[in-house]
Amino acid sequence: MRLDMISPLAHFKWFFLSCLFSRSRMTTQAPFVADCCYTRGMMKRVRETARIVGGAVLLAWLASAAAAQERVDLELVLLADATGSINEAEIRFQRQGYATAITHPDVLGAIAEGYDRRIAVTYVEWGDQFSQAVVVPWTVIDGPDSAEAFAKTLLDRPRLAFGRNAIGSAIDFGHGLIESNDFQGFRRVIDLSADSANTWNGVPIAVARARAVAADITINGLAILCRAGCNGRPVNYDLEAAFADRIIGGPGSFVVTVDSDDRFAEAVRKKLLLEIAGTTTRQPRIVRLAAR
Repeated sequence: MRLDMISPLAHFKWFFLSCLFSRSRMTTQAPFVADCCYTRGMMKRVRETARIVGGAVLLAWLASAAAAQERVDLELVLLADATGSINEAEIRFQRQGYATAITHPDVLGAIAEGYDRRIAVTYVEWGDQFSQAVVVPWTVIDGPDSAEAFAKTLLDRPRLAFGRNAIGSAIDFGHGLIESNDFQGFRRVIDLSADSANTWNGVPIAVARARAVAADITINGLAILCRAGCNGRPVNYDLEAAFADRIIGGPGSFVVTVDSDDRFAEAVRKKLLLEIAGTTTRQPRIVRLAAR
């Protein structure tokens, strides 16, 4: 038992015994008066003691819950597009890009420079409102071995999500993963990749974004203009601007974009470096990596 819990509990025990003793003395002299006074006085003291004991128990529980959580510099949910516009080759290409980036010496060096020298990462593929699947569960990355293990799991798992875009539902899912994990991160980030800023079902993007930002979660984006041999832009509007206007949110939020498949892994690495290091409002909200 915590030392700061001994005093309230001991007080309650002393109070209960003293009440019994006092009541036995009073009832031998004036039973009616004793019962009335005893009832009013006891209820007042019970309420006061319950408040003291209850408050101490609550504080002890909160302290215990905080101590049970592992400290990390960053809690990061990678939300990867697995909607109908993404074929199997593009799923593999996308995963390979993340596996290459998470094991890159620059990324590992950035993690090692953090206060806690570790981050917690999970990889999720998302499709429609009913299709969000954890491909790699929460994993602490604190060096080459853990990064390689994360990458191997990522590349070994089959495709798990399908359907038309439900970006808001994906953000809500990522939000839930952060709130329910066993980590205490200095920063909390959801990173959503997609080749479109449209959503066709599920939770509205604005609603999901507002909930996440209110919970002190930053939403960043990877606007995919080209991947696995694509030709030209996947949409007929400014995808980067749409990400900036509709999807990303929170202090220092940004969108990284790339328009050639040979620079996809570089774009992911750039994004990870920005997220691990932490950004400020002075950081450009749109970071473009153009084809060489």
